[in-house]
Amino acid sequence: MSGRLLSVNVGHPREVTWQGKTVRTAIWKEPVNGPQMVRRINIDGDDQADRLAHGGEHRAVFIYQIDSYAYWKRELGRDDFTYGQFGENFTVDGLADDEVCIGDRYRIGGALFEVTQPRVTCYRVGIRMENPAMPTLLVAHHRPGFYFRVLEEGSVEAGDAIVKAADGRERLTVAQIDALLYLPGKSRTQLERALRVPALSEGWKGSFRELLAKGSEAPAPAWPGFRPLRVAEIRRESTTVTSFRLVPAGDAAPSPKANAGQYLTLRLRPDAGAPPLIRSYSLSGLPDEHGYRISVKREGAGSRYLHDHVVVGDLLDGAAPRGSFVLRDGSRPVVLISAGVGATPVLAMLHALARRHTTRTVWWLHGARNHDEHAFGGETDALLAALPDSHRVVAYSRPGAGETDCDLVGRLDLAVLEHAGVPKDADYYLCGPDAFMRAIGAALTARGVPPERVATETFGSVPIHASGIVKAGDRPPHPPDGPPGTGPVITFVRSNVTAAWDHRYSSLLDFAEACDVPVGFGCRNGVCHNCESGLLAGEVDYSPDPLEAPPDGRILVCCSRPSSELTLDL
Repeated sequence: MSGRLLSVNVGHPREVTWQGKTVRTAIWKEPVNGPQMVRRINIDGDDQADRLAHGGEHRAVFIYQIDSYAYWKRELGRDDFTYGQFGENFTVDGLADDEVCIGDRYRIGGALFEVTQPRVTCYRVGIRMENPAMPTLLVAHHRPGFYFRVLEEGSVEAGDAIVKAADGRERLTVAQIDALLYLPGKSRTQLERALRVPALSEGWKGSFRELLAKGSEAPAPAWPGFRPLRVAEIRRESTTVTSFRLVPAGDAAPSPKANAGQYLTLRLRPDAGAPPLIRSYSLSGLPDEHGYRISVKREGAGSRYLHDHVVVGDLLDGAAPRGSFVLRDGSRPVVLISAGVGATPVLAMLHALARRHTTRTVWWLHGARNHDEHAFGGETDALLAALPDSHRVVAYSRPGAGETDCDLVGRLDLAVLEHAGVPKDADYYLCGPDAFMRAIGAALTARGVPPERVATETFGSVPIHASGIVKAGDRPPHPPDGPPGTGPVITFVRSNVTAAWDHRYSSLLDFAEACDVPVGFGCRNGVCHNCESGLLAGEVDYSPDPLEAPPDGRILVCCSRPSSELTLDL
C-alpha cells in the first residue's frame, strides 16, 4: 500500500471580491461523504472555474498530503485548516511530492489514476489561504501537490487504500519537475529527461521545450535604454513601405548583432511640446557594417512622421533589438508566411538562411494586394534563388491589369497550402494583420500542424487570458481612470499608452490592468514568469523578490514597481 485517501473534496465556482476585482474560482472545496464517482474530467459534484488553467484530462483530480497540512500549520502558525484547504480533491496520507514521480500509477477504490504534473502556481490559492505569498511558499518549500488523470473511471471514498500500480518513466519526482520549471539552476539534462516522460502534460512539456530553446534565442539587449541612431539611408520599397537604415551615431563599428526576426524600438518626437511616440519596427535584414534596416508601412502617427519628415542624417533614439520571434535551429523545412508589411521579420529570417547556405527546404509564402504594394519582391527572389531547395508562393488579392509576377490571384488559405504541397512537418513562422494570422493559424490547425511548430509575431498589444478575473467588458488600452498619478511616466509600447505611475497600485501588473493593457499572469507573486515582459528603458524594484530573476532586459510585472521612468514592451 502507498497511502490512504482521507477525504474527497468537491466544489463549484463562486465569485469573490479580491483587491477591487471580481475573481471566479473553485478553490473552495468541501468534504463529501460516501462513494463518489470519478470521471475523466473531474469528480461528480466538482467543477473548475477556469479549465484553461486548472481543468482538462491531465488535471482532473488534484491531490494534497496531510503531512503538508502539518508542515504548513507549523510554518504559518495556524490551526484552522479543514480538508480541502489547499483546493485539493483528494486529501491523502502518504504520496509525498519528493517521492511520487510523474507517470506513477495508483489504484484507489474502483478507479485507476496516473500522475501528470505538479500544481500550477496560481494566485487563487493565496486568496483561499488569505496569504498572497502562498504560491511562492508552495514552490520554495517543495510542497506543490500534484494532479491525477483518470485512466479508469470508478467510485472512490474516504478510507480507501491507495495502491501503487506502476512506476513512471525516468523517475522524476513531482518536486523535481516543479523546481525544474520554477526555480533557478535548471539542468539541460533534466529538461531533456522530463520531455521523455510520456505522462507529463503537454502544457509542462511546452514550457520545458521553451526553456531548452532559450539558449539559441534572444540574447541580452546590446545596450540599456535608448541611444542615438543616425539615419544613413532611406529607400522606397513599394507605394506604402519605406526602409530606413540606421547606424549607431558616432560609431564606425558594425551594429551590434541581433537575431533574425527581432525588432527595433524607436522614440520619435514629432512634436517637441508633446510626449514622444514610441514605436517598434521589425528588422527587415541582418545588422552589419551598414547598420540596422527597418521597413515601415505608412500608417499611424509614428510611421507618417518617419515617411514625411525624417531625412538622411537625422538622429533617432533607438532601444536595442529585442524579441523572441526568432529563427530556431533544426533540420525540418522552414515555412515563412506573411502578408503586407508582415514580410519584414520573416525576410530577415530568409536573409539568415541564405547567409548560412542552409540545406533545409525553405518555403516563402506571401500575400500582397498587387504589384505596387508588393515590397521586397526582387530581393526575396534573389535570396530564394541562392538556396538549393526553395519554393515560392506569392498571392495578389487585387492584381492590376497585366500583372504577372504573382503565382496566384486570391489570398493565402488552407486550399493554397494543400495545393502547393507545403509540408506539414515543418517549422512555421507567421506575421501579418490580425485577420490573416487567424485565418492561417486555423488553416495550420486544420492540417494537423502541432502548435509548438508555429511561431507568430503580432503587431500591437497581444490578447491574453485573464485567469479568473471577471471583467465587465472589453476596453481598448487607456490611461487609468481617475486623477493622474504623480510618479514616474510609464509607457506601454504595444498598447500605445503613456501614463504617470500612481502609488495606489501595488505592482506594475495592477497598474497595467487598470489601463486594460493585456498582460499574462498566473501566480501574481514572482514565481511562474507568465507576466515576464520586455524592459526597453528604466529600472524597477521588486517586492517580493522573484524566486528566479528574469534575464537582462526583462522584468516580472506582477511583483515590481517603477524606480524610474519605464518603457515596457506591453
